[in-house]
Amino acid sequence: MTPGRRRLLIICVILLLAASGWGLATVLKPAIQRTIVITTGADKGIYRGFADRYAPVLKREGITLDIRSSSGSIENYQRLKDADSEYEVGFIQSGTTSPKETDNLQTIAAVSYEPIWVFYRGDATIDRLAQLRGKRISIGVPGSGLLNVASVLLAYSGITRDNTALLEMDAGKAYEGLENGQLDAAFFIGRPDASMQKTLLNSNLRLMSFAQADALVQKFPSLSKVIFPRGSTSIVNDLPHADVTLVAATALLVSKDTLHPALAYLLLDAARTVHGGEDYFTPLGTFPNLNTEEFPISDESTRYFKSGRPFLQRYLPFWLASFVERRLLILVPFAALLLGLLQALPRMAEARMKKRLVVWYREIKSLEDEIWRNTQPTRDQIAQWHDEIENIDAHASQIRIPYRYFQDVYVLKQAIGVVRHRIAQVAAKVKV
Repeated sequence: MTPGRRRLLIICVILLLAASGWGLATVLKPAIQRTIVITTGADKGIYRGFADRYAPVLKREGITLDIRSSSGSIENYQRLKDADSEYEVGFIQSGTTSPKETDNLQTIAAVSYEPIWVFYRGDATIDRLAQLRGKRISIGVPGSGLLNVASVLLAYSGITRDNTALLEMDAGKAYEGLENGQLDAAFFIGRPDASMQKTLLNSNLRLMSFAQADALVQKFPSLSKVIFPRGSTSIVNDLPHADVTLVAATALLVSKDTLHPALAYLLLDAARTVHGGEDYFTPLGTFPNLNTEEFPISDESTRYFKSGRPFLQRYLPFWLASFVERRLLILVPFAALLLGLLQALPRMAEARMKKRLVVWYREIKSLEDEIWRNTQPTRDQIAQWHDEIENIDAHASQIRIPYRYFQDVYVLKQAIGVVRHRIAQVAAKVKV
């Protein structure tokens, strides 16, 4: 074996071993993670309730939802934007953050309205936040979206810490403070069917209707105006006694943009299952949706709302669809590379074979040119030409070449015959 062939063989073996090792590592690597870490909110809060309902839906697909509590929307945002954190998904309340492109976060879907309730004590009717000036008001806890939204809404009405006692309390303590007279009013957030909202709505506390809801929503576009219908709490007792106008934030399901696409589709399915029904504020099918501009919308969400889950995930078990999609993602470029190599190797081999023949074509051409240039050759020159052409013929006959290239060898021999005939013609003239 020649040194060139030996080097080529060594390179091929190294490449084959590398490809085999890479392929084995890929096959052994799990097709997809089986756990999603989600950051929610308080243990008995609205976000925790959402996550608890997502968990069994995802469990049916073999995915475990690792639910982690937090102080609320702002802490969830801080957790998710940390690229090194273990948190992958979380709930963020619209209007509570100022997202940046460098956060690398994306919206999976807007999933629910979060109505903001203001309960107060006293006989006087309050329908404007400005009427709460100088009173004792609970506005939520640090890290919660409620604290941020309540502060902004009160500021629009000229209420600040300089002229009003704004206290930071959780929902339970705020309710106690209203009942025992330590508070005059308190902000709450959550669905009407949440336990705290049920308690509040069935209490003797009064619920504020936002008379300026249209103006507040115009100034704070992340909020929406919603109506809590008369009798929604109790038809028998006619509670509330009239329609109540509220403002509502929107709960957003947000993830890091590194979340595996297959998991995004499963979360969208879970969101549709949990939030797709009708409630006090929205008709059937309103949520989930993509009516938000807080964070960039994920590509998977855009495709999902346009055409549903991908074909494979629609008709195969999740684990199998994910396995096939992941392997195809890896194998397609590898197969393309392999196909390219398979197509290139015959051409490389053919070029190598033809190169061995080209050497002798050059010799023949050089000899032929010399014959044509010499118009009066001597007998010694003719003898030399004859020896050269016979030497070329002898070497051509010894070339080791695959059968499919034999045609090229005989074409070479035809060229040798042409030059040999030319030498014979020149020799005949000299004899004459």
